[in-house]
Amino acid sequence: MTELFITIRFLDILDIFLVAFIMYKVYMIIRETVAMNIFIGVFTIYLLWLLVRAFNMQLLTTIMSQIIGVGAIALIIVFQQEVRRFLLLIGTRYFSLNTPFSFSKILSVNLVTKQPLNIKSIVVACKNLSKKKTGALIVIAKKYDIGSFSDIGDTLNANISSRLIETIFHKDTPLHDGAIIIINNKIKTARAILPISENTSMPMNLGTRHRAALGMSEGSDAFVLIVSEQTGYISYAKDGELRIDISPEELSLLLEKEYN
Repeated sequence: MTELFITIRFLDILDIFLVAFIMYKVYMIIRETVAMNIFIGVFTIYLLWLLVRAFNMQLLTTIMSQIIGVGAIALIIVFQQEVRRFLLLIGTRYFSLNTPFSFSKILSVNLVTKQPLNIKSIVVACKNLSKKKTGALIVIAKKYDIGSFSDIGDTLNANISSRLIETIFHKDTPLHDGAIIIINNKIKTARAILPISENTSMPMNLGTRHRAALGMSEGSDAFVLIVSEQTGYISYAKDGELRIDISPEELSLLLEKEYN
């Protein structure tokens, strides 16, 4: 008589937990984007491949095996933004400078030299722009360099001041269209072009500025501020999340928490 034993090791439980965790994080990144539909399509093809292989359908199995074989490369190309966000999430959230397991600490690497941010000038500028209903888009770098985004635009390398920010976004100035990028407490670039988010859950009343801010926060660890031209609301995007209509006082506290 043959007895069947099922042995469950601690590593098996850990394996299941890690797979579930990774799938959850992937879902959180691609939910409510066009990538979700692509993922469902790819998963359906994979299940179909398992099915035809189980029924020993040789021709279909051969064809679909070839598709699955090159699928990994195709997925990297199709999901390049999502892969970037996933790796960025791991690198910044779980191996950041505030955690014991930090590669930046081990290797003594600082990708952005941390200088005290001139928070007061930024808050005053946003407050004044909000009162005038002047649209603005401000990207503030955090731990990692976003120089690739600042290369497209007009280089300033100017000290931060509320008057300068307000002047840049004045409708009659040639620099008002686009974003300003602040790196290391300097306004490095004006008229920068940001990536547009593909998130389909954004309210229809939000325009290109909000989509660009969300897209920037999805692809980097930057803190992005928006002043709405229609409502005057001050909003911000961070880690792929968008929050609408905050007060100057809330903004000041947020920036203090993020940068000081």
